[in-house]
Amino acid sequence: MQAPPLHGLPLRPTLAAAGAPAPRPAPRGAGAPKLRSLGQILLEDGALAPGDLVRALAIEAREEAALADILLAHGMVEEAALARALARQWGARVVDPVADPPDVRLIDRMGAEDCLRAGLLPWRRAGGVTVVAAARPGAFLRERDALTARLGPVAMAIAPARGMETALLALRRGSLTARAETCLPAAESCRGWSGGARQTFALSAGVALIGAAGLAAPWMVLGVLAIWAMLTLLAVTALKLLAAAVRWRDLRRPRGGGPLAACGAAPRMLRLPVVSLLVPLHREPDIAPRLVARLGRLNYPRELLDVLLIVEAGDGATRAALEGAALPRWMRVVEVPAGPIRTKPRALNYALPWCRGSIVGIYDAEDRPEPEQIHAVVRRFHERGPEVACLQGVLDFYNPRTNWLARCFTVEYAVWFRIVLPGLARLRLPVPLGGTTLFLRRAALEAVGGWDAHNVTEDADLGIRLARHGYRTELIDSVTEEEANCRPLPWVRQRSRWLKGYAMTWAVHMRAPRLLWRQLGPRGFLAFQVLFLGSLSQYLLAPLLWSFWVLPFGLPHPLADALPAEALPALVVAMLLAEATNIAVALTAVRGRHHRHLLPWVPTLHLYFPLGALAVYKGLWEMAARPFFWDKTAHGLHDRAVDAPAAAPAR
Repeated sequence: MQAPPLHGLPLRPTLAAAGAPAPRPAPRGAGAPKLRSLGQILLEDGALAPGDLVRALAIEAREEAALADILLAHGMVEEAALARALARQWGARVVDPVADPPDVRLIDRMGAEDCLRAGLLPWRRAGGVTVVAAARPGAFLRERDALTARLGPVAMAIAPARGMETALLALRRGSLTARAETCLPAAESCRGWSGGARQTFALSAGVALIGAAGLAAPWMVLGVLAIWAMLTLLAVTALKLLAAAVRWRDLRRPRGGGPLAACGAAPRMLRLPVVSLLVPLHREPDIAPRLVARLGRLNYPRELLDVLLIVEAGDGATRAALEGAALPRWMRVVEVPAGPIRTKPRALNYALPWCRGSIVGIYDAEDRPEPEQIHAVVRRFHERGPEVACLQGVLDFYNPRTNWLARCFTVEYAVWFRIVLPGLARLRLPVPLGGTTLFLRRAALEAVGGWDAHNVTEDADLGIRLARHGYRTELIDSVTEEEANCRPLPWVRQRSRWLKGYAMTWAVHMRAPRLLWRQLGPRGFLAFQVLFLGSLSQYLLAPLLWSFWVLPFGLPHPLADALPAEALPALVVAMLLAEATNIAVALTAVRGRHHRHLLPWVPTLHLYFPLGALAVYKGLWEMAARPFFWDKTAHGLHDRAVDAPAAAPAR
């Protein structure tokens, strides 16, 4: 998950997206006999019950799902029996690419990533023809022209999907791993920030330079820092007020007229699309079985759900927990090979080619989404044009009453996901995304290069890159509950990772400020500076700002004589305005029925944010010494009771 620090063209146009609907079989020439029905063949083989066939055909008529996928998702047929029936239907042979491995030279001509994306595997050359294995004939039909252009004349064979993936990984795991780490162009990635001696020296030299200046002219340095802190405080407060004003206006409209509601009349959606859900897991043996049960609450059709549980190599405990959870057919495990880094975005990049869906969603290990969430996402994407490439859901917590830290964390999330982000989206400003309950059009995601595998806040970075490439992000009024990190030291570690990622994201996008200005426009560029540089400055200079709270009580301050006479009253007014804004926005965010118990705790946020000052110093040191270190957050500590039948999602 990602909390707030604030207080195109397809890459491979020759290969269609794997989630596209399969075309109906085309005639094979004048007078050619029609293909026999797959269902009839399965009935003849005794592999399918007649009642199941009737039900599967009814589902096929209203969804973007092939009959074969429907039968498998609902457990109506075994994969081996399905492969034999498809081979009989198309007059093809069944091959076993694990027992009889494919020609690696053919894989390289097509590309291992494109093989996964298309669900195809070039197998052997026979008599001047390349035999291409396919789990679904529709995939072969979609890509036949592109295959011919790359491989020459082609013929189809049938192979089980898992066998094809196993054979491909045995031969090209290394290239797929390298692609996951470098799929984003170097100019847009932070991977060049290697850390180590050079960055440590630069950070130390910068601190030493500021220290020397402070010794030579301490009051001047402190005065400049105080003025900068005041300016960034005003900028952050103004942006929050602007976003809140837009959101307040929408909340006062009649229900159905706000930004989170459907706009205008859209064409009727005749067929539902396939949706892939990526769930990265790392050292989650306790929470993995509960995650499977929570995702099982989603009421989207099973044959259109493609859930990939992503596990790091060597994480045997999580893998064993998933194997013991009896995964349904529509869930599968993808193992990410070991590498020089171990980050969530690297795992997401590695798993992306496996996805079947045209919409890709992200969940975290501890997430508990609302049952209707995928339907809401599909409807919103259908209503919007292709420029809306991303939908961000609302994140909330299922353990807000655990302690004071959990209550404050819940208030902060309510402000961010219910007030600030919807306001930014309505203003058409860049939206720093949260790391979960995040849904993307797959074509747009691939067009911008996927995730930056080296950025520890890959979600915020992706939100800015989407905006730079001309795509829009919107918020949907659907809630996912998570576990609040409510222990001080883990909270600081988690927040330090986020702030480190914010600093690296700002540095990456400011490599070419003129280009950033042209792509985001003046309003977007300024909002980006406030969201990232302003937020970081506020955390860094928070102790200096807090020292000025002695002024309203008539107590002396060391800078009273160094600053202009009019500066101190202005500073006090700015701090009071910022505090009033924070309280007002927070009270609005938690005024709903399920959050009213948090109203008395809103004023205590003033005591909550100092933890962020500790986090930012830790994060900046890691930016120099360990830039790609992912400080893991433990899950499953306070969620034992949330899966009871009486539990209701927060609104």
